[in-house]
Amino acid sequence: MKVSSLSFADQAFIPERYAFGRIDPDIHIALADNINPQLIWDDVPAGTKSFVVICHDPDAPTSADDVNQEGRTVPADLPRTNFYHWILVDVPADRREIEEGEFSNSITPRGKGGPLAAGDTRQGINDYTSWFAADRDMSGEYFGYDGPCPPWNDEINHRYIFTVYALDIDTVPVDGSFTAAQVLERIQGHILDQASIMGLYTLNPDLAPKALG
Repeated sequence: MKVSSLSFADQAFIPERYAFGRIDPDIHIALADNINPQLIWDDVPAGTKSFVVICHDPDAPTSADDVNQEGRTVPADLPRTNFYHWILVDVPADRREIEEGEFSNSITPRGKGGPLAAGDTRQGINDYTSWFAADRDMSGEYFGYDGPCPPWNDEINHRYIFTVYALDIDTVPVDGSFTAAQVLERIQGHILDQASIMGLYTLNPDLAPKALG
């Protein structure tokens, strides 16, 4: 399989229109457009009955002590972990593209609804659900796509990996407010092939290219 995008090039910076947060020179972070990027895939294996799309950031800090704190940075050598931004399952076998903005075109405080989504698909809850759990204004279940918003004081660029899995089953056996971990567990033994595209993003002005838009 091969995955590509008209929204960003593999291993290049993701434009801020696809992000949850953008650089603000006065307050560090402002809300961005949060549009899901376009994805297209081909060279699909015979016997494919559905697809799963997962976007994750493998560079999320394992400690929040320094995150977005004035006068401090998130050190480059801090151990990192996965932060899941999108879990889309039951994508029909005859599909080869997700259109830009098809599943997200704005930020929804307290999260977009789910799990049922466009085109007879379903979406799981992303990790903004736990990130905003203690925030009175933003807490809720965040179904579907919510884009990059790494710490503005992180010393590294974050990677955002969009992976398409071709499966030999029509429906992933998960229900309700399912997570990426549950999907990845349930599709083991059913993956015929998979392919990824990776984009970079940062909210640190010292690391960002002159224009992310």
